[in-house]
Amino acid sequence: MNNFKTWLLMGLLTILLVLIGKLILGQSGAILFFIIAVGLNFFSYYFSDKIALSMTRSKPLAEHEAPEIYDMIRHLSQQAGLPMPRVYHIPSMQPNAFATGRNSAHAVVAVTDGLRQILNRQEIEGVIAHELAHIKNRDILIGSIAAIIAGAITMIANVLQWGLIFGGGDDDDGGGILGLIGMLLMVILAPLAATLIQLAISRAREFQADATGSRIAGQSDGLANALLKLERAAHQVPMEVNPAASHMFIVNPLSGGSLVRLFSTHPPISERVQKLRQMKK
Repeated sequence: MNNFKTWLLMGLLTILLVLIGKLILGQSGAILFFIIAVGLNFFSYYFSDKIALSMTRSKPLAEHEAPEIYDMIRHLSQQAGLPMPRVYHIPSMQPNAFATGRNSAHAVVAVTDGLRQILNRQEIEGVIAHELAHIKNRDILIGSIAAIIAGAITMIANVLQWGLIFGGGDDDDGGGILGLIGMLLMVILAPLAATLIQLAISRAREFQADATGSRIAGQSDGLANALLKLERAAHQVPMEVNPAASHMFIVNPLSGGSLVRLFSTHPPISERVQKLRQMKK
């Protein structure tokens, strides 16, 4: 199912880019943007982990710098029946983590510096097990590609803004005033489309990863307690991260008001914790 969703996302990106090319440059633009979309899809599939790590400013974490983290990941990977992933860290004091990669053989687990300092061992194990669950459930690729697509859509909106400024859409192929109206709608709706893509990908898979991660760790208390700490910290400690990649983290790293929460890429922490508590019964 996740493989189908991945190909569906790549297809939607291709269609979107072709439509934008048509609006900006007419028929020739549609062809040009189709070629760009094919190249972007190929690049995002094979280099999704590198792009995601770049979007989150993640750096390699050597074993001698965090031997306890390596011990946890090695042990939990064996419990999950997974190969040892590469380990990265994010230079932020906000406790958080995410996993990325094309498959389990090319997986990465990234943790923030704050995670290692604020959470206790049981809580860190719960978070790491959650990220390994994403790898085991084969949804890291679709999460990474969704981040790339959301970022591409955001850049597309900026391109369209410049197109409007310089009179894009006035050519015969573009349809004159209809082309301009279409471009204006794209500028308005493209960021919303990016958010909807993230919403569609993230919410259900977080509940599933919580449950799978708890089974990998052998208990659910660590993850439940960690989620409560992570939520509080996300509102207190800012984190510099590309919004297009926010859905990849175990907890949304971007805090905001009620409207932001309404369109949050993550299910409410209270619901996640409640489900984890129920696993003990």
